[in-house]
Amino acid sequence: MKIAVACVNDNVSQHFGHCENFTIYIVENSKIISKEVIPNPGHEKGFLPKFLKDLDINLVISGGMGQGAIDIFNEENIEVITGNLGNSDDVVNNYLNGFLKSNGAVCNKHEHKNNCANN
Repeated sequence: MKIAVACVNDNVSQHFGHCENFTIYIVENSKIISKEVIPNPGHEKGFLPKFLKDLDINLVISGGMGQGAIDIFNEENIEVITGNLGNSDDVVNNYLNGFLKSNGAVCNKHEHKNNCANN
């Protein structure tokens, strides 16, 4: 399994498209076996979901995300979890231990800037 976490430094980003980087976790038998940080290649409508699909990502975690990106991930059978913040390692481990749930945080406008995860 491959998990992509939208991050600012080592923390989950408030908004998927505006993250600084993606931390990519390789998971086997519910354990993280490796991780790699890759820079966000740019925020263009529809680009990032396709970029992550090409990396064979199975799950994306972010504080908040626009409905368009969620729809593209759903079409590609990539799970999306939104509404969770904190250290990316902790968030992934919470997912692997069954404690991480999506609160459905969807960003419909960009007026709220840094509060996407709370919607």
